[in-house]
Amino acid sequence: MKIKAAVSVLAFLLTLGGPAMAVNQNALLNANANAAFLQCGTKHPSAKEAQRLERDFRKKRAALIASRNAKKPDGRPGNGNGGGGDGGGDDGGGDTGGPTLPGNGTISIDVWFHVIKSGADGADATNQINAQMAVLIDSFAGTPYTFNLVSITESDNASWYTAGPDTDAEREMKAELRKGGAGTLNIYSSSPGGGLLGWATFPGWYADAPFDDGVVILNETMPGGIASPYNLGDTLVHEVGHWLGLYHTFQGGCSGSGDFVADTPAERSPAYGCPVGRDSCKGKARGLDPITNFMDYTDDSCMFEFSEGQVVRAWEQSDTFRSLSAP
Repeated sequence: MKIKAAVSVLAFLLTLGGPAMAVNQNALLNANANAAFLQCGTKHPSAKEAQRLERDFRKKRAALIASRNAKKPDGRPGNGNGGGGDGGGDDGGGDTGGPTLPGNGTISIDVWFHVIKSGADGADATNQINAQMAVLIDSFAGTPYTFNLVSITESDNASWYTAGPDTDAEREMKAELRKGGAGTLNIYSSSPGGGLLGWATFPGWYADAPFDDGVVILNETMPGGIASPYNLGDTLVHEVGHWLGLYHTFQGGCSGSGDFVADTPAERSPAYGCPVGRDSCKGKARGLDPITNFMDYTDDSCMFEFSEGQVVRAWEQSDTFRSLSAP
């Protein structure tokens, strides 16, 4: 399934016209000839931890489906929907005996967009929100999801403006601004520094840390920003993919269960630029690297799709942990 637009959400080393930003050396990954990159700020589990989380998720998913089926007058299960898969590994799998994937655009997600600024810095982001929302909606066309902008807030706070992940400033910002429940998407645009383009929280984290839930993006990644080649608005698309439950396409490398999606070929490491024909797990008969997938690290202009398996997994995750399902 091809979906228009592109994503990237690594972390990009940029001064953005201001003082040089400190670099998190532990996050530094590979670099191409034109720029240095840092990893996406979204925390991903180890392969072992991912397997444990997947088992827990499947148990919770099965219990939810059983509960729903028990409430049906005739007690019969739904139509079932597979496709969860294992991303080239050995485990995974979609729903069995569960509900059918909702139709395109039938799940409307309310969005609160929080613009964080420091004086004049970051103030232009407000004017870019409509274009950013258009990219987000267009990128998820052909999936069950669409997005409804409920409100925009603006906060002038120097500490919040440069807040990084897992900092006191981030926690304070979200505690003050976050709106809605597990199914409400809160987006924060700021300038976190350290080369980060953005980060997000996974659906399964919400129960334990509801006020931490949401997506943070570098404001200059929005359409018209200066974070080229990541300024087409696609960092948000990638981070919302995480928020709905998707891992990076290179999760787990060439072995194991990868991203738990059967139709995304295994990938040894992140792809940069737009390396057509890249096959980092060559010889394993898993196909060319999914460089055009929103959950890789290639340029915004290179990426334009989620796979069908990713759409199923996103719905399974978000339905289970965020109660996001069609009316």
